[in-house]
Amino acid sequence: MNPLVPPSTPAGTTAAGADARNYQALDWLCTLIAVLDAQGAVRFVNAALENALGQSRRTMEASDFALCFAEPALLDKALSGARSNDFAALRFEAGLLRLGQEPLPVHVTVSVVEQVGHVMVEMWPLEQQARQDREERIREQAQANKELIRNLAHEIKNPLGGIRGAAQLLQMDLPTPELREYTTVIVHEADRLQALVDRLLAPHRHPHEVGDVNIHEVCERVRSLVLIEFPQGLRITRDYDISIPEFRGDSAQLIQALLNIVQNAAQALSLRMAQGDAEIILRTRVARQVTLGRQRYRLALELHVIDNGSGVPDAIKERIFYPLVSGRDGGSGLGLTLAQTFVQRHHGLIECESQPGRTDFRILIPLP
Repeated sequence: MNPLVPPSTPAGTTAAGADARNYQALDWLCTLIAVLDAQGAVRFVNAALENALGQSRRTMEASDFALCFAEPALLDKALSGARSNDFAALRFEAGLLRLGQEPLPVHVTVSVVEQVGHVMVEMWPLEQQARQDREERIREQAQANKELIRNLAHEIKNPLGGIRGAAQLLQMDLPTPELREYTTVIVHEADRLQALVDRLLAPHRHPHEVGDVNIHEVCERVRSLVLIEFPQGLRITRDYDISIPEFRGDSAQLIQALLNIVQNAAQALSLRMAQGDAEIILRTRVARQVTLGRQRYRLALELHVIDNGSGVPDAIKERIFYPLVSGRDGGSGLGLTLAQTFVQRHHGLIECESQPGRTDFRILIPLP
């Protein structure tokens, strides 16, 4: 049976009950959907729309759905066109009213359900679309970074070996220690660049070793390492959801990814540490119905690293996951790039929201 073309209502069944049964497949969708009669009265709303509006399906039955919009005339005009068969589908943008919250900006599509005279109103939150577009840009940029790093590292590595070897040969022929100091500098800088190249290539060299991962064991390992490095003035608060199940992954890579983020947070808290009120929060939660890489997952790990530092500088906020971009003097600019690479190997993603006094790095990884 096509769930969008319901049969006639059986005798003894209310219209609302029949609609709820015939359109129940729409409850599986994350899109906000309302099914209306030709006059705009609600016949059915799916679970996603119930959650967005903060109202139950039962309380909305037979109500005028146009009143759920900041500008009811937009939907009224669309319904008028549907009644006169002026279009197959009409699209517009509107504000969806929510209890106790600001209107939710949505993209609306109004279409006629054939055979039964109902109208389907589909709504996509614009903030959700913007988030998906941002995730896609992050993934594309990460892939471009990987190729750039790999090619650049190999291009640097070959001449670097020649420079170092030539400097060592020259050093043996120089007559005085003063002159040999110059070749020592060349060898030292060549070694430093070699170490940088090795770090750039490290994520692509190591195999992905999969096993059972307990995310709280990962968090505790990172917490202990960072507190050893920063023993004074820093508090790392645990806020764990201990019901989160184990999942398949590379524990070492996840430890390194989380360690890079927490170390960055700790280094950004130097002034707060001096005052004795620096804090990092490690928070784990389960997120439901999460889209990652255009794939929908029923459950996902949501791991937050929150600090009370000065925030990410505006000048680099959009580029913090790019290689060699750092907001700290002396920083390599590789920590967050490597963290994003390791998390993406787990089909996940790292996002960042930052303002003075609160920076939140959120790691999302699908759960079984």
